[in-house]
Amino acid sequence: MFTSQNNIKKERIEKRQYQLNIAQSAKKENTLVVLPTGLGKTIIALFLIAEKIDSNNKILFLSPTKPLVTQHYNFLKDNLDINENEISIFTGEVSPIKRKKIWESSKIIISTPQVIQNDLISKRMDLENVSLIIFDECHHAIGDYAYVFISEIYKKQNQNRHILAITASPGSNIDKIREVCKNLDITNIEIRTKNDPDVKPYVHDLKIKWKEIDLPTGFITIIQLLKKSLSERLKELKKLKIIESASVSSVNKTILLEAQRKIQKEIKTRTNPPKILFKAASVQSESMKIQYALDLIQTQGLNTFLNYFNRMKKESESKKSTRSSKKLIQDFNILDAIAQAKLIDIEHPKIAEIKDIVKNQLKKNKKSKIIIFTHYRDTSQIITNELEKIDGVKPIRFVGQANKINDKGLSQKEQARLIDKFKNKEYNVLIATSVAEEGIDIPSTDLVVFYEPIPSEIRFIQRRGRTARKMSGEVIILITKNSPDQGYYWSAKRKEKRMIKELENIRNILNKKFEDIDKLFDNNINFNKNQKTLSEFNSKNQQLKIIVDQREYRSNVSKILISKGIEIEPGQLEVGDYIISSRLGIERKNVDDYLDSMLNGKLFKQLSRLKNAYSRPMLILEGEDVLTRRNINQNAILGSLASISIDYGIPVITTKDEIETANFIKVLANREQKKEKKSVNIRDGKIQMSPREQQQFLVEGLPNISSTLAKRLLYHFGSIKDITNADMKELIEVKGIGKKTAKEIVDILNKEYLKE
Repeated sequence: MFTSQNNIKKERIEKRQYQLNIAQSAKKENTLVVLPTGLGKTIIALFLIAEKIDSNNKILFLSPTKPLVTQHYNFLKDNLDINENEISIFTGEVSPIKRKKIWESSKIIISTPQVIQNDLISKRMDLENVSLIIFDECHHAIGDYAYVFISEIYKKQNQNRHILAITASPGSNIDKIREVCKNLDITNIEIRTKNDPDVKPYVHDLKIKWKEIDLPTGFITIIQLLKKSLSERLKELKKLKIIESASVSSVNKTILLEAQRKIQKEIKTRTNPPKILFKAASVQSESMKIQYALDLIQTQGLNTFLNYFNRMKKESESKKSTRSSKKLIQDFNILDAIAQAKLIDIEHPKIAEIKDIVKNQLKKNKKSKIIIFTHYRDTSQIITNELEKIDGVKPIRFVGQANKINDKGLSQKEQARLIDKFKNKEYNVLIATSVAEEGIDIPSTDLVVFYEPIPSEIRFIQRRGRTARKMSGEVIILITKNSPDQGYYWSAKRKEKRMIKELENIRNILNKKFEDIDKLFDNNINFNKNQKTLSEFNSKNQQLKIIVDQREYRSNVSKILISKGIEIEPGQLEVGDYIISSRLGIERKNVDDYLDSMLNGKLFKQLSRLKNAYSRPMLILEGEDVLTRRNINQNAILGSLASISIDYGIPVITTKDEIETANFIKVLANREQKKEKKSVNIRDGKIQMSPREQQQFLVEGLPNISSTLAKRLLYHFGSIKDITNADMKELIEVKGIGKKTAKEIVDILNKEYLKE
């Protein structure tokens, strides 16, 4: 039986009552839908879109990656009974100008969130006429992810906002679930598990097996050498009272990370830290690297292990080498372990197991599709190479976009093409890293293999969800005995149980229909019941405007300012990062930027130009531990700060983080523009300039003209008047001026000035 709803094509969507019930609930208020992979979260989104599409407003469907955006676009196009031209895709590959036109003409836009965030910041669009936003894989809506910013702007710009947030797993941490709900303005939660009565009829059998793998003797020898090297360092850390135990079996990654925090805290809190603390930091770093190597040899294989040390050797020979890398690569136990690894002729017993699993599966069913997940790219390449040797096995490697050393990443187009080939049976085994875990629709996969367990419950659920979507499926998890594999597996299982328990608790509380829904999260979530209207909001903040350098305007500082209702205008600033008024310009540097510019000699050149440009220049130094972040003489740092304040007369304001920086800039803008009535100019200016400087300054205001090009234009034409009278052909004669720039210059010089 099929569903029947306006704007949905007939006989396309199977009728499932739980989907209809969830959609009916989600129509009423902002809803978080938690539904296991394969049970139709996108169909629920389809129902809401079909309900809203008849209005004159727009619908925004956000998804984290381009392959997912393309997948949702094809799904909506295939199932919505509307004009296909009303559905459009936004990605970074679509130019901003084209996106603006598409936005104006489309009713449904499917997009990656970063693109929408950038367009909101650049004011190419607003959300005032958006009737629904769907946040796919909404567990990302934490921290500074683009979902959070978009939701905040949606609150500010739209009184009648409506949100649907969908995910297979929001995580096991109740604080994270709270944060997602708060950030997306959630007031209703719909949860279904595979055990719910209305869901059970549609759940396919999923068998999960785990296979324990024994390591051969050669591997044990390498492990013992690594542990011996690690033990020496743990004894040093214990002697320094950084850790309590020097036993290799009892010290894990968590303890070593805690040791790192302890050492860094000691360094930061002392004016002149003793050298022994820096030595401890190096020993801790060496210990972490050995611990990582132990994980690789136990859970991955020899080549992954050897590649790790090859990269470390190259690093130790470079100028940017760390002390820990240099020391490790000279350690006799490490060198012996590497030599032993080169003598072993087996990659890892997991590889032989993988080959047997694949052969047996294809023997049972020649049409099978198999996904093998592994955390490491090196391992994915090794598995692919080994499977290519087997008749009837057609493997393909599926990795992310980032380029690694001797390993080119896959573009999103290439990823989509590979998935299509896998669906169409050109390949029958997909060897994937984490990039394939989230949301990709491969309905006919009947076996998923974990080369190693993972401690994240979200990723565990996502990997597992790649099978048993439209048929029975099987998951096989390979676990090396007495290795981190075992801990990771049980950690993920515990977290998943805790997540289900927390979600059930939330659902039970909601079912009690509390009058004040804030009690759901112990008043930790603000559902904005007293949200100001858009007109009230605009009237309060309409006068505040800040010009931000293009290199800065996509920073979190700019996003926070926009979320506070301040108008941000991006500009190509020659001096400073933020213009608050005609007299007040700000240079913002985080601690690392400050120290880098101090060392490379750029700091005082930048500040000298800032002082010449504004009567009230200011430096914001963002972050903590400027005196202890690097191994730099503290007197040199203090001296530079003293010189900025005394010699240059530039006040230095310190802020803890981007939030504090944004808050301070807002206070400055309010004071300058409202109380002092100081205007903010479109360009930064200088207080005293020679005629030559004034000429150059005016020419720099032309489109895409840097100071170098301004000088070339003036040398070539002799005066500003002759530049303005030049045509495109004459402008192109100047080195560095192309057709595009010449056209923009001619256009802007001849364009009529229109009143706002």
